[in-house]
Amino acid sequence: MSQRAEIDDTYAEAFRSIYAEVLITARDRSWLDHAVNAATGNASSSILCDCEAGLDRYVGPDSTPDARPGAILQFHVPRFHKDRDKRLERSLLVRLSQNVLTCPTTACFNLLDEPTYFKLGRKIAFFGDGYQFRDVRFGRKVWVIPILSGEFVLERRFGYRDGLMGGNLWFLGATADAALEAAENAVRGASEVPGVILPFPGGVASSGSKAGSRYKFSIASTYEVFCPTLRAQLGDKSKLPAGVAAIQEIIINGRDLPTIAQATQAAIGAALETPGLVRISAGNYGGRLGKSFIYLRPERQPV
Repeated sequence: MSQRAEIDDTYAEAFRSIYAEVLITARDRSWLDHAVNAATGNASSSILCDCEAGLDRYVGPDSTPDARPGAILQFHVPRFHKDRDKRLERSLLVRLSQNVLTCPTTACFNLLDEPTYFKLGRKIAFFGDGYQFRDVRFGRKVWVIPILSGEFVLERRFGYRDGLMGGNLWFLGATADAALEAAENAVRGASEVPGVILPFPGGVASSGSKAGSRYKFSIASTYEVFCPTLRAQLGDKSKLPAGVAAIQEIIINGRDLPTIAQATQAAIGAALETPGLVRISAGNYGGRLGKSFIYLRPERQPV
């Protein structure tokens, strides 16, 4: 029987976001994957990326307006930015126009019917140079843009609403391979829960950070007290537990606190018996970053 890792009695600290949920469809899974990868590229961390984006889930032709394979994506911007609406609209404008419009066979639909929305379709439709037109396709109000391969169809409005960013888990391994395997298992577990994304490459963040830096131009930096190669240099200041050789992290963003909490438990359950995993923990700042706490031990999570 596999040895179960210890679960710290702690919590991840999530902070508020605004987010959009977009459905991309394509002729087949191959072109759908190209569109997903391009549209969510360079969107791992709000430290320097314009947004945090990722794949929520794939859906079949029976769940899409045009009866083709589809993928649901989320795009998050921290709510603490004063110009958050403009930031999110700009991110969507750039990513949908440059990475989805350009991808063969794709179409793009809105999934959030909200009173807050962007007239994104109209702005992207200007690419049609006056030949674009409004239409109703698949029961949706859309813009149609003539392109060299035929037509690109996208919805006229894209809604957005409040979400959460910053749910996280740390996987402390006796070896580097064990820490990574645990994180990979956790990604698979969390990905089974609809309504969340894991924005880092492969869902895993190898360079967990702390808020702030000794350099004024940087808002975040390496979490040195947990770096294994600095253990000897830091001495008593090191917080890396004995027997731990590496830490991998996953970040979970999503539609709300219950959904992220569910994904957190799914991730823990999938990783718990990974050989060589010593401990599962999480990063937080004592409530200074966000007021939404995701407890690792389910009995501690308020209902």
